[in-house]
Amino acid sequence: MSRTVFVNGTFLPEEDATISIFDRGFLMADGVYEVTSVLGGKLIDFVGHMVRLDRSLRELDMPSPATHDELLAIHRKLVAENKIVDGMVYLQVTRGNPGDRDFAFPDPKLTKPTLVLFTQNKPGMAESPVANHGIRVISIPDLRWGRRDIKTVQLLYPSMGKMLAKAEGCDDAWMVEDGFVTEGTSNNTYIVKGNTIITRDLSHDILHGITRVAVLRCAQEAQLQVIERPFTIAEALTADEAFFTSASAFVMPVVEVDGAAIGTGKPGPIATRLRDVYLDEMRKQAL
Repeated sequence: MSRTVFVNGTFLPEEDATISIFDRGFLMADGVYEVTSVLGGKLIDFVGHMVRLDRSLRELDMPSPATHDELLAIHRKLVAENKIVDGMVYLQVTRGNPGDRDFAFPDPKLTKPTLVLFTQNKPGMAESPVANHGIRVISIPDLRWGRRDIKTVQLLYPSMGKMLAKAEGCDDAWMVEDGFVTEGTSNNTYIVKGNTIITRDLSHDILHGITRVAVLRCAQEAQLQVIERPFTIAEALTADEAFFTSASAFVMPVVEVDGAAIGTGKPGPIATRLRDVYLDEMRKQAL
């Protein structure tokens, strides 16, 4: 069954949706995006995603195509039209179609940004069986550009990382720069030692995860200590637990890195508890 999608002010069937070949998102990866999860038909942490969208647009000197209220209405209509109970809403903004290819940015007064949204149906995504046994990751060099704090559509290297992991029979890759883990291919990373959670501090080196903010708040409310600093693969292998966070996987235990077990080799109690607490809190706050 065809989905209803949104393109530049119009709701339409996905097979009728088109973007110009001169759109800078297509030609230059000149765009940013956000993914908001849907649980029980409601949007999870929508405000946080919109705040980060504003920041990404501002950092790239790109105009916003709509207000938060307008974007909320679009999200809700797509969820309703496509009968999404559990799933995701993908939003992408590009610098638009200037009518031809050029490295220079077009005049924003003459070229409006492109706005696209669509849904993905993921029944039972909060009850993923993967969370019960955890995932296995490999480590790879982090060869991305320097502004990873901007959520751009430049996702080729993370995609390559996922394929490298898949080729080795694993689920994901942790990227390493100057000897320290930056993040996963599409997630923030954490290790646990005793009652202390260690995760890389915010900078241009990593994406400022929306789920990260909420999970660290839940951790502190649960009387867990949080230390924001880089860690190495070697340190991760001495940890009691590890996990990652993302908007679509929530809190996901990591049980193996580069073929070596972390802790018991099974999801640990802190990651499991944080996943339950996070999901409970987000469902209460969902829009």
